[in-house]
Amino acid sequence: PGSVIASNTSGIPLKQLAAGRSEDFRAHFLGMHFFNPPRYMHLVELIRTEWTRPEVSCAMFGFLDERLGKGVVIAKDRPNFIANRIGTFGALVTIHAMLEDGYSIEEVDKITGPAVGRPKTATFRTFDLVGLDVLAHVVKNLNENLPEDPEHEMFVMPEFVGKMLERGLLGNKTKAGFYKKQKGEGGKPEILTLDVATLDYRPAQKVKLPSLEMAKNIEDTAERIKAMVWSKDRAGAFLWKTFSHTLCYAAD
Repeated sequence: PGSVIASNTSGIPLKQLAAGRSEDFRAHFLGMHFFNPPRYMHLVELIRTEWTRPEVSCAMFGFLDERLGKGVVIAKDRPNFIANRIGTFGALVTIHAMLEDGYSIEEVDKITGPAVGRPKTATFRTFDLVGLDVLAHVVKNLNENLPEDPEHEMFVMPEFVGKMLERGLLGNKTKAGFYKKQKGEGGKPEILTLDVATLDYRPAQKVKLPSLEMAKNIEDTAERIKAMVWSKDRAGAFLWKTFSHTLCYAAD
């Protein structure tokens, strides 16, 4: 009795997990959603239920902030909370923009990686890391539980991703997803990239875009993003289309 119980779920409703438990359990139960890998990722979402005692959530906030040095975000018990709801929306917007405007997987990852303050895994390497099956479950969860969302139609996996799931191309866990590593000439490792039109793998292509070269000279991330979004090349067009749509959704 009195022990704090926390769930690291990124999407299961906490009210559902707490239902039917004892009064003491519910009073000390909350969501504490770390991001993977926790030792590197700064963010953690803290989610209380209607039964969580205020002193419990306050104590956990202090522990996460002061002892673990995390950036704590208070989230409501809504589908996928804050980060995975907006993040998944942004990911789907990114995939749709790639398909609509004819970008390659390599171009998207080059544009949406460290240049805009994100990890080297960018978009599609992150999908491979997370697992396409997990991504599909997150999207399905949002689709089923947010019928009133004005952007509800966005929470559907593109057709080609469904075909990848059918073929077992789930990412790193199956050694093939949007990228695939194999032995090349002389036994050297070779990275292949998925062609989304044919679902065949081809050698990875190098990406060179003027705004990316320009961005290397700008140290401040905010200034670098601003410069890239307003640039007149393919990178600028892509970032404006995806960032503006995602930011408007987050604001709504």
